[in-house]
Amino acid sequence: MTIATLTALLLGIQACTSDLLARRVCNRVLLAVLGVALATQLFSSGSLPSLSQCLLGGLAGLAVLLPFYAFGWMGAGDVKLFSTIGFLLGAKALLPIWVIASLAAGVHALLVIAWPSVARSTPLALHRAASAWQHSTLINDWRMDLRSARRGRKGIPYAAYLGLAMIGYVLHGAGYA
Repeated sequence: MTIATLTALLLGIQACTSDLLARRVCNRVLLAVLGVALATQLFSSGSLPSLSQCLLGGLAGLAVLLPFYAFGWMGAGDVKLFSTIGFLLGAKALLPIWVIASLAAGVHALLVIAWPSVARSTPLALHRAASAWQHSTLINDWRMDLRSARRGRKGIPYAAYLGLAMIGYVLHGAGYA
């Protein structure tokens, strides 16, 4: 496993964790990953994408998702993460990661839209059991902690789906091997 592959896996785990918990993508982590990727490019030789491929990947990632941010459909952290993924793995990794993450986010959106009608159509006994479980002290404490960490930020955790797609891409062997 190369440094770049390990960095990609750690970035994916961190993006999933921070986006699911706080709906945030940490700029310091992205800068650290860019630094590691640049250092890897400058000081090693091997099966890494070239520096020009990495720059092209970073710019392509930025260009592809920036319009979605401009329309208010996506957060800036998602755009920065995708650009960092492009810089780290090269431009060829962006399309499969984008497709997988977008399909997962689309399924998530459909579930969010369909949930109220599904909840209304559940059998009464199941509805009562779920209601009792939802009002337990442990669940309420967990919800309060989550709301506190998110500070009102809502939305689909697209960065988490990008992180999962990147992990899958690297583990599948499409990374540097």
